[in-house]
Amino acid sequence: MNLNATLFFQMIVFFVLGWFTMKFVWPPLTKAMDDRRQKIADGLAAADKGKADLAQAQARISLIEASAKTETHARMADIDKQAAMLMDEARRDAEAEKARIIAQAQQDAAQEAQRVRESLRADVAILAVKGAEQILQREVDAQAHAQLLDQLKAQL
Repeated sequence: MNLNATLFFQMIVFFVLGWFTMKFVWPPLTKAMDDRRQKIADGLAAADKGKADLAQAQARISLIEASAKTETHARMADIDKQAAMLMDEARRDAEAEKARIIAQAQQDAAQEAQRVRESLRADVAILAVKGAEQILQREVDAQAHAQLLDQLKAQL
């Protein structure tokens, strides 16, 4: 065999194989590599977007927490104000009840004092009649002298 013919034949096979590879094998490989490159780029973009979304979500969470704390403090202040108002109202009610009870007690005491005075006047009138009876050594008619006894009660 001739070396030149073998070399020539190998060159033709090489060029046919190169052409076949460039025409039928290489385009699907480059397309697959480009698709893979695009998927990786999309994945990296999605990861970056996810990181940005996470940062935004954490910022929103911080704002919401701060807002919740502020609102909680405001509500607690409102509750404290309402409690203070309720305590003031209860204190006023208690003072009014105290004044009412004191007024009732004073009224009851005045009525009791009046009843005791009337009782004492009646007792003094009876004692005066008995004293006068003993002094006069005769019985004084209480019914006949009722007007006189009423005047005596009024003076006492």
